[in-house]
Amino acid sequence: MNAVPEALPRTAGELRAAGYTPRPIAREIHENLLAALRDGRDAWPGIVGFSRTVLPQLERALLAGHDVVLLGERGQGKTRLLRTLAGLLDEWTPVIEGSELGEHPLDPITPASIRRAAELGDELPVAWRHRSERYTEKLATPDTSVGDLIGDVDPVKVAEGRSLGDPETIHFGLVPRAHRGIVAINELPDLAERIQVALLNVMEERDIQVRGYTLRLPLDVLLVATANPEDYTNRGRIITPLKDRFGAEIRTHYPLDVAAEMAVVRQEAELVAEVGEPLLEVLARFVRNLRESTVIDQRSGVSARFAVAAAETVAAAALRRSALTGEEPAVARPVDLDAVPAVLRGKIEFEPGEEGREVEHLVHLLRRAVAETARERFAGLDLRPLSEAVADGHLVATGERVPGRDVLAALPELPVLHEVAQRAGVSSDEPAGRIAAAIELALESLFLARRLAKDSDDTTTVYGE
Repeated sequence: MNAVPEALPRTAGELRAAGYTPRPIAREIHENLLAALRDGRDAWPGIVGFSRTVLPQLERALLAGHDVVLLGERGQGKTRLLRTLAGLLDEWTPVIEGSELGEHPLDPITPASIRRAAELGDELPVAWRHRSERYTEKLATPDTSVGDLIGDVDPVKVAEGRSLGDPETIHFGLVPRAHRGIVAINELPDLAERIQVALLNVMEERDIQVRGYTLRLPLDVLLVATANPEDYTNRGRIITPLKDRFGAEIRTHYPLDVAAEMAVVRQEAELVAEVGEPLLEVLARFVRNLRESTVIDQRSGVSARFAVAAAETVAAAALRRSALTGEEPAVARPVDLDAVPAVLRGKIEFEPGEEGREVEHLVHLLRRAVAETARERFAGLDLRPLSEAVADGHLVATGERVPGRDVLAALPELPVLHEVAQRAGVSSDEPAGRIAAAIELALESLFLARRLAKDSDDTTTVYGE
């Protein structure tokens, strides 16, 4: 966050003279989104795969000033999308200095701020709040209370001598404190129904009620939420009046194609070693195969985080081999994919009756992804010279302790190897590990096509006839 610019007004009088006027949050987002669309600026940085589906719907909802609920399975980027909403707010907004709810200096709403504004007039001190401070997020949990969201009587203020009937004895909750900002509630169905009722007034009348007080605060908030459609539609965990108050219900989805899946992994994964495009494509296809498999519980979904974790696991296997062999740089190879099923099987829910066969299913789908990737990469390329070389006795060993140079040394000089590397996006003058990764992909594709044999133990894999 940048420092507050010195030129900004510091009193209510200066603010009024500069032409600042209160603007509702919905209007602020409406105008800033329109400006971004007209200027061709990306209003949704970091959001991949939604440009023709989810984002147009969300933009229409925001331009209409609607509260929004995003419906989608886990790991579809719902929370990340909501967090980008803060970028549609003004970078700096004026607030009454010291006010509990961040009220506009020219439009106070609490009794204390109204009193201060009347007493100080144009000398009312003004502070400035950055847009990142105007986005408030709450993970809904069953133990969330009305006091957490809306507010409750503050016993400390009562003990100080104030009357229980005094509105200033109230300790405000998360929603009022987000006045003139965005409130995001993740997993909204997990809120108890009586807690959901407390949000009705906030969404429709834009005010709050605390323990029967006649306090009515004209709150200005944009309420957005996420929900799993299974909870939302089948179990009925969101009460009907609350559903009715959301102006827009938008369905999210997993990446629609392999390229989008790879883009998500590239953006989100923190890789400790090189993972080339062919292996990223394998992992993207693997995740898509999981989402189409009948042995996987599709109601719980296969999160995009699975592909990210898989890429990080493959990179970690490559880094470990680099440490054991001294090979630099550390480059992931197809043999490193073997670490994925055993490490990540707990991140997926299987259908009943598949107990004990989880790794078997994952290995099968991973091999299918390798075959699909190799078929796409090596389409039209004759790999017979490679298979014949192996059949003639040039066995190729690979594994967690085998450096790339040993993989290459096991094979004679063949023109097809240069073509294989080129198809994988690797040139002949690059480090041995990168070339070996491409050769291994070709060898694995020949094994899956039953044109080579493969023998594996705990540490080593040997391709032969």
